[in-house]
Amino acid sequence: MKEGSVLLRGPWTLPNFITLLRLAALPFFLYAISQGRFGIALIIFVAAGISDGIDGYLARRFDMRSALGAYLDPIADKLLLMSSYLFLAVPSFPAPVKVPIVLAILVISRDALLLIVALLLILSGAKRRFPPTWLGKVTTVTLIITILFVLCENLWDWPRAIAWIAFGAAGTVTILSG
Repeated sequence: MKEGSVLLRGPWTLPNFITLLRLAALPFFLYAISQGRFGIALIIFVAAGISDGIDGYLARRFDMRSALGAYLDPIADKLLLMSSYLFLAVPSFPAPVKVPIVLAILVISRDALLLIVALLLILSGAKRRFPPTWLGKVTTVTLIITILFVLCENLWDWPRAIAWIAFGAAGTVTILSG
């Protein structure tokens, strides 16, 4: 099947397998956060980020793009980010440094709204592709860095100002990109 000039393969490609592994790691990541095991959570989060880069590289470099991967990869990314903000904001979880609840609601609401709009556009037949914008990429990177800082601050004694600066940046780009 061809879409534009890009050959789309069947669903069982190495990049899709890597994405499925990333999705399978998500419950372990969330469990680690809920138990206050921030070292394990940080390792899983970093591994997920590295695997995201690897599967994207493999898909482009070796022409292993697929229709499933086009949907599965961004869904895996959104699930990881949205659940990170949710779990790191839960008041009863044992995290000394938490994502502010307002920021978690903002991030989750933005992503949920974007997913709903995309689904409606797909179902209506109005649009099939949603290439990321420059601001969307900046937002994603900022949200990832913020989670990294929160996980690291829960492991080591970093100045709290680092997290608060990251929270401000994450909130700002989330609003601007929404």
